[in-house]
Amino acid sequence: MPQGPRDRGYVGVFMDGGHIVIITGLSGSGKSTAIKALEDSGFFCIDNLPVVLLPELLELNAGISEKPSRLALVMDVREGEFFSQCPGTFEDLRKRGHSLRIVFLEASDECLIRRYSQTRRQHPLPHPGSLAESIRMERERFAVLRNMADLILDTTHMTPHQLRRTITDYFTEVPLGERMRIDLLSFGYKFGLPYEADLVMDVRFLPNPYFVPEMKAKDGRDPEVVRYVMEQEPAEPFLEKFGDLLLTLIPMYRKEGKSYLTIAVGCTGGRHRSVVVTESLAEFFNRHGIRVYLKHRDIGKE
Repeated sequence: MPQGPRDRGYVGVFMDGGHIVIITGLSGSGKSTAIKALEDSGFFCIDNLPVVLLPELLELNAGISEKPSRLALVMDVREGEFFSQCPGTFEDLRKRGHSLRIVFLEASDECLIRRYSQTRRQHPLPHPGSLAESIRMERERFAVLRNMADLILDTTHMTPHQLRRTITDYFTEVPLGERMRIDLLSFGYKFGLPYEADLVMDVRFLPNPYFVPEMKAKDGRDPEVVRYVMEQEPAEPFLEKFGDLLLTLIPMYRKEGKSYLTIAVGCTGGRHRSVVVTESLAEFFNRHGIRVYLKHRDIGKE
């Protein structure tokens, strides 16, 4: 995913109904795409405000009678004091009673290098050694903020459209503070574990439709593939027990204040078994009145 013109290592701060949501992360990870998605959703944006002015801005905003209902703020990491002041500023805002949510965007080193090669832009933290060293240095400096994050999104395998949809869904369809967002994600182990996953279930114990010639080119949404997987002896008991486990865990996560939960289900290629299981889990949650968001990360890959 190429960098946008403003994707230069900034942080976006969004306020919605008294909540503050901070989007931050590595340069090139897609933050400009995330900001644009929220701009298009009606957020009011301010670009490149020094982090030291953030508390004053929030106080000023609180004193305005006709303040924007949704405010977005962009800050650039090229500001000299960014890394040293952001963690303390965010912690201070939490102590003052602000409902703070931090979303951290990242991608693999190989992906970031490819994006910079495509755009031919300079990294905002240039290193005399190489681009890879600049990325490594930025990743190290972001370690504290990453550990503070409530949600980590790995955009390595996301297109700009997928990232826009994820951000839009997260911030506009699920009001913050009302309930926990639940994401169901299918993936293929040969393409790597999803970094954003909170719970990972390996379903490679189920027979693989890939080795049935007439099903190899199909995916887990095809009725024939669904029947093949679900007719295997372990499938139904597994889904029943796994579903009951999740129904037990979800209220506990909510009680602890978790605002999101990503449940990842993996098979070898992310095309057949994991897709069938996540689709079945989505139906299971729907029967229990629980809204979930479904994504098949690797369904179109070979």
